Amino acid sequence: MRTIFVFLFLFNVFHSFSQNNIVVDKIAAQIGDNIILASDIEAQKAQAVANGIKLTPDFDCSLLEDLMFQQLLINQAKLDSLVVSDEQVDAEMENRIRVFENQFGSRQKMEEFYGKTVSQIKDEFRIIIKERMLAEEMERKITGEVSVTPKEVQEFYATIPSDSIPLINSQLSFQQIVDYPVVSKDDKQAAFNKLNDIRTDIIKGGKNFETMARIHSMDPGSAPQGGKITASRGMMVSAFEATAFSLNPGEISEVFETRFGYHILKLVSRKGDDYVCHHILIIPEFSSSALEKSAMRMDSCYNLLRTHQITWEEAVKRFSNDDATRQNKGIITNPMTGEQLWSMEDLNQIDQEIYLLTDALEVGDITQPNLYTNMMDPKRGIRIVRLMARTEPHKANLNNDYSLIMRAAENNKKQQVVDEWTKDKVQNAYIRIDDSYQKCTFKTVWVIK
Repeated sequence: MRTIFVFLFLFNVFHSFSQNNIVVDKIAAQIGDNIILASDIEAQKAQAVANGIKLTPDFDCSLLEDLMFQQLLINQAKLDSLVVSDEQVDAEMENRIRVFENQFGSRQKMEEFYGKTVSQIKDEFRIIIKERMLAEEMERKITGEVSVTPKEVQEFYATIPSDSIPLINSQLSFQQIVDYPVVSKDDKQAAFNKLNDIRTDIIKGGKNFETMARIHSMDPGSAPQGGKITASRGMMVSAFEATAFSLNPGEISEVFETRFGYHILKLVSRKGDDYVCHHILIIPEFSSSALEKSAMRMDSCYNLLRTHQITWEEAVKRFSNDDATRQNKGIITNPMTGEQLWSMEDLNQIDQEIYLLTDALEVGDITQPNLYTNMMDPKRGIRIVRLMARTEPHKANLNNDYSLIMRAAENNKKQQVVDEWTKDKVQNAYIRIDDSYQKCTFKTVWVIK
């Protein structure tokens, strides 16, 4: 598929303009009523250099063609009356801001770096994001019906030169049986009472909220900062957000519950959709007897499996209470790819523990029961892991990597459909390219002479 290169540097381009005051108002190209300025290209070139990207002689031409393709999609999307809602734009904007916030370490540091508030950044880029989403929606419409048959996958693989077939590093797949100890009503009440007592100490006892958060909060991300959270509407779970927007600055909430546990929240400030608060989280913890009960269940499961008195599939159904894997033979899906196979890079990011447990195992072997912390939905349990498969480093082939090759074949077919669509639309669209780009060798014949 074509790469809409412009959006790889969306906020970095903004930084280039805001810091360096690059002003170039020459029109590089026009597609229908939509124009592309030379400043768009120059800003991204400057940022590419700053990011250590070596510019090729045809860099300007490639970037301009990507921008022209995007504008062609936007033009057609408007003609087809495609709609992207404000809610979709806001959600996408927030996702992008979160990425940059994580890179800077905090929302405040990001705002200081760009010299703008989050609200101002959103206002600057709302139209750009909406147009990009319209272009993506149009491209999805063009390629929505594209699929490939097994024969087409084989034919695609046969066209790849042998020295261009990618090398696939060793990958692994796993299954698990997990028993999460039951958190009883008494356990939940104990957590509620503990947090309510903390709240009383703050309100009536004069204790400092931030200090109490550092001491008591079970949120590892915010506790060291006194429970501080800087967020915007849509970032947090609904109960947390509703509470934040119900308070006045300086007010402290009653105890409330989310899927993470019990919270109290102190609002510091709020401006539009953005707010700053401090919170304290207490997670209900199961009793030692509940953990012991889970451990005994998993010991029993392990012994039945080890002595071949029960199959793995039977054990999953009988002993696991993990909703994410219980209905799929315990298979742990890689959330980054949607596949069963895991690369070492993905494992290191999501479940480092599992590699250490299974590194010495043969395929089909199982681990002894171990204490397990589910980082995706923070809770602890006891689990047994089975090494389902381990591939050796190899060149991609149809037997071991069919799904990977199928996606590549499908993308190749989609690109062909997009190229044909572009060729057809160019013939009926008003397109003008500035003389300074007339020597470019484009993939598409944009101007019919």
